[in-house]
Amino acid sequence: MSKPKKSKTRSFIEGAEQLTLGISMIIAVLMGVGLGYLMRSLTGVEWLLWVGVAWGVGAAILNVYKAYKKQVKSYDELKDDVRYRKYEEEDEED
Repeated sequence: MSKPKKSKTRSFIEGAEQLTLGISMIIAVLMGVGLGYLMRSLTGVEWLLWVGVAWGVGAAILNVYKAYKKQVKSYDELKDDVRYRKYEEEDEED
């Protein structure tokens, strides 16, 4: 039996989902730097820039964590799928 081919649209969407994680990380850090720079400009306190950088990096880490949890949830849903039971049986034999 041959494997069904993925449509071009589906593979494009899957690639775009992976790309959005990278973009969201960059945007989070840039927003943090921008807010830190704005706070430093308004108040004159130099270390507020680094607070903004820390917020941006923290937001990027949070984005990665959320994507990880989403992937784990999708794999857990596949665990009980009938199509993948034969792989589970092979693991038990080893």
